[in-house]
Amino acid sequence: MNKLMIVFTGLLLVTAACGQKEEVKKDTTPKVEARDLKGLKIAFYYNDSLKTQFKYFKDEEAIITKKQKAFEAEIQRRSNEYQSFIQRNNERLQSGQLSEFDAQQIQQKAQKMEASLMQYQQTEGAKLEKESFDKSTAINKKIEAFGKEFSEKNGIDLLLMHGPGGQINFVNPSMDVTTEFVNFLNEKQAEIEKDLK
Repeated sequence: MNKLMIVFTGLLLVTAACGQKEEVKKDTTPKVEARDLKGLKIAFYYNDSLKTQFKYFKDEEAIITKKQKAFEAEIQRRSNEYQSFIQRNNERLQSGQLSEFDAQQIQQKAQKMEASLMQYQQTEGAKLEKESFDKSTAINKKIEAFGKEFSEKNGIDLLLMHGPGGQINFVNPSMDVTTEFVNFLNEKQAEIEKDLK
């Protein structure tokens, strides 16, 4: 009986397999026509050089850095104030200078100070992060727009950005237009500042 079951099951599987329709796969290969690349002008610039040589970028980064340091200093000041308050009142509590009511009042004030510090860190930290992101996005959009203008002015068909961790492994140094591009951006400084303010 077992052999009959196995044969019957095998027949069912073969019949089921024969009855299935084969899926037709569509060709999803993009149709890209080859282009004549003679005369194609490709150039690149080092992204890190914008951070060190593009005046507007450096100025904006300095503003954010100054705000970041002020933010950190304020957090440190508030944290020191909180720690000093706790230490001062612990000493008073241990020496018996505080009543139970005073100790409760001090504990509530300490909790408020701690909550205020945490709130400041979250709120002001988020504002600073958003400002930094917004400035960076605006600058990048301007660099992209001026990159197009620079390329059109100089007959460049493809302007690449090169830097650590980027997608370009090697570029022939003869294609480097970093200095020229940074100079072009610095010449556009007034226009960039006007648009981003």
